[in-house]
Amino acid sequence: MKHLNKVLGTAFALMATGASYGCNLKAQEKENTVLVTQSIVEKPNKHFVKIALLLDTSNSMDGLINQAKAQLWDIVNEFTHAKCGNDTRPMLQIALYEYGNDNLSSREGYIRQVLGFSDDLDEISEKLFSLTTNGGEEYCGEVIQTSLKQLDWGKNSDDLKMIFIAGNEPFTQGKLNYREAAANAKEKDVIVNTIFCGNFQQGINTEWKSGASLTGGEYMAIDHNQQIVHINTPYDDVIIKLNSKLNNTYISYGSRGYEKKALQSAQDSNAAELEEVVVVKRAVSKSSRLYKNTEWDLVDAVEDDEAVLTRLKEQDLPKELQGKSKSEIRAYVDDKKAEREKIQKEIQELNAKREAYIAQSQEQEKGELENAMLSAIKSQASKKNMKWD
Repeated sequence: MKHLNKVLGTAFALMATGASYGCNLKAQEKENTVLVTQSIVEKPNKHFVKIALLLDTSNSMDGLINQAKAQLWDIVNEFTHAKCGNDTRPMLQIALYEYGNDNLSSREGYIRQVLGFSDDLDEISEKLFSLTTNGGEEYCGEVIQTSLKQLDWGKNSDDLKMIFIAGNEPFTQGKLNYREAAANAKEKDVIVNTIFCGNFQQGINTEWKSGASLTGGEYMAIDHNQQIVHINTPYDDVIIKLNSKLNNTYISYGSRGYEKKALQSAQDSNAAELEEVVVVKRAVSKSSRLYKNTEWDLVDAVEDDEAVLTRLKEQDLPKELQGKSKSEIRAYVDDKKAEREKIQKEIQELNAKREAYIAQSQEQEKGELENAMLSAIKSQASKKNMKWD
């Protein structure tokens, strides 16, 4: 689970300036030598860490799903520190598939795309909490192949593209040979990492290690039923209270604004159902650069594009802003932005103290999936000139 948490975090967005500002330092140096002025004026390109999570949702995988739910925010928080060799920050996108569940269509190979590539953290959380287990036939090769065909992996060689597939049945099941899927992954520059839920040697014997090795990925074995150990700190209650205040700085707008703001609150509640400390970790994520909601929050939307205020219709605004002038609306947005930044700074400062407290603790936080994923991510990210600060 530890590996998985770390994986989720790295998938968020990379901002880079022009073709010469990618994660590939050699390409950057070459471009800078030839076109210095062009690099300055070109609009920044986005560079991505793209992670597809393929989770077995058969009867025996409840522990795996619970680990994914609980450790999403650990992974996200780890990714806030990721950057390219030229100090730009990558953007994270996560996709989610389930397979091996009898509730799924047999014609589709008992496979379902739960979520395409997304950087919406609330949506990712919602989809993870929607998963249930039942049955099944687990076709690893076919679910890998399906994700390769259905997802937009892009063609930027600087992007880090990874599949993490987790399960506990032989990797060889199904009509489609996993070796064929691995060959297709290599063509798309996608690394397949395998996480066997069970004994390490058993995973090797059932081809899970081979499934990873063919694309240069990592094979890992975890105890998916291991109880997650969270460490409570003296700073947790204050961060939780600040999280509630943070929610009040969001100004919903547009056709889905009310619905998305409600989703934000619902995911706070989902985190709380697992454990209070999960709310703390989610609050830390919400105070980071990776938590952006330009499609429904007016503060984020204006920061991304000031012209959005000129395009909004009266009915798109929340009731408290209807009938207001553009200058009054802008002043209201600016006030909420200043309030948000203050709260986010407080949360980050408290989290620094929280992390120091945890580091001094004799206990160690345990999350099998998170640790497995993060180890693979950092290793593979280094080949794209990414690092952690």
